[in-house]
Amino acid sequence: MEVRRITITIAGRNYPLNVPSNEEETLRKVGKQIETMIKEFESNFDIRDKQDALAMCALKLGTNAEVVQSTNDKNINASLQRVQHLNKLLEAMEK
Repeated sequence: MEVRRITITIAGRNYPLNVPSNEEETLRKVGKQIETMIKEFESNFDIRDKQDALAMCALKLGTNAEVVQSTNDKNINASLQRVQHLNKLLEAMEK
């Protein structure tokens, strides 16, 4: 797997990273999302300190990740229940 050296800028700081080439696009996209979020927090909430904006970004991204994980868990459980129900129906048909 090819590793690429890229630089991501967040809150005015450059972060050089060595990343697998298949992750480069995702990292750049997330870096831009963070930059956009920082600008939104700074303009909408009178945030003057970049650290406060970064903390708010971390909180928002963490919350979003938790919501997605919870939704995925619910979907997996619902699918598992459906499959178990179908298995019972198939077993009943075989008898």
